[in-house]
Amino acid sequence: MTLTIHNFPPTVIPAHAEGLRAEVKAFITHQLEGVPPQTRAKTWTGFDAAFSKAFADRGWIGLTLPKEYGGAGLDAFSRFVVVEELLAAGAPVAAHWIGDRQSAPLILHYGTDAQRAFFLPQICRGELFFCIGMSEPNSGSDLASVRTRADRVEGGWKINGQKIWTTYAHQSHYMIALVRTSGTSEDRQKGLSQFLIDLSLPGVTINPITMGTGDSDFSEVFFDDVMLGEDALVGIEGNGWQQVNAELAFERSGPERIYSSLVLLDLWANMLGDDPDPADAARLGKFVARLAPLREMSVAITGLLAQGQSPLNEAALFKDLGTEVEQQIPAEIADAIAARPDKVADPDLLRTLAFLMQLNHVFSLRGGTREILRGMIARGLGLR
Repeated sequence: MTLTIHNFPPTVIPAHAEGLRAEVKAFITHQLEGVPPQTRAKTWTGFDAAFSKAFADRGWIGLTLPKEYGGAGLDAFSRFVVVEELLAAGAPVAAHWIGDRQSAPLILHYGTDAQRAFFLPQICRGELFFCIGMSEPNSGSDLASVRTRADRVEGGWKINGQKIWTTYAHQSHYMIALVRTSGTSEDRQKGLSQFLIDLSLPGVTINPITMGTGDSDFSEVFFDDVMLGEDALVGIEGNGWQQVNAELAFERSGPERIYSSLVLLDLWANMLGDDPDPADAARLGKFVARLAPLREMSVAITGLLAQGQSPLNEAALFKDLGTEVEQQIPAEIADAIAARPDKVADPDLLRTLAFLMQLNHVFSLRGGTREILRGMIARGLGLR
């Protein structure tokens, strides 16, 4: 029996996309001048609405959206280059991140003309921020078991339920939520739909969750008889599972799944200098050897997305492998520093390391837990 999941054709970023790199890099360098590395280490979880607005003013949000909606009409490779430069530098992109990465493509493909006309230009201008309502208490990454419900009422829908671990819900304007419109949680994927929820509506309560780092990147969100109009439904009622799977291919496949510890790795490599201890040199070489093929996998998935494919299994495999390396980098750098007590480490390096050591357990949770992803991979291999 032949088991197949991989579809990572060798892919080269085209010249037109690479042409964006120098200008984007110069902009980011100027914007981040004087920002300490422990702040930049937040990478795509760093929230700065002013940075996102300045970035949008350069036309770099909504790169893949049609020009008629305020986008640049470019391809997924162009966005890959821009995102890679943002993450490598540790730019604070969380304000526009979800809207640009997955909410806008979802609305473009499944939304009505009115939804496209209203939401997409505001996303491209860096004026409208989105969060994703997927995970729920006692469900984790098992999205098919959601209990939040939308019931039909006169003139629209009534939402009741709860979402948790929702990234920056307390800073967002809208949520795209996966909810149940028919059946029960035992029906699994059947009867799920997606809705655009204005988070300022009566009945919406948002409680930020404080993490060990002191930051509040996540929130729990409660819906108590929240009334939505008919125009809040995204796509077709009952088609939510298919739609959210297309969305997750965008979420799990980007370079953010391998670059969360890159600011720290750069600091440590600079500390080692040109004549590192052999053990440190070997450890650094191992990191590079693992990151390089992972980057090629992400580029390959970008190529599949550019062709209109939905490489869900490939994205799951990449995300699982990538977050494993992201977690190893701070853990092994901590071991390397501890093994050399005679060498004084740079204070910025230590502060950045301390931040990531408190955060790195989250890398394998956000975007789908390792257990859920490996179940998907097993199904893709025909093992379950």
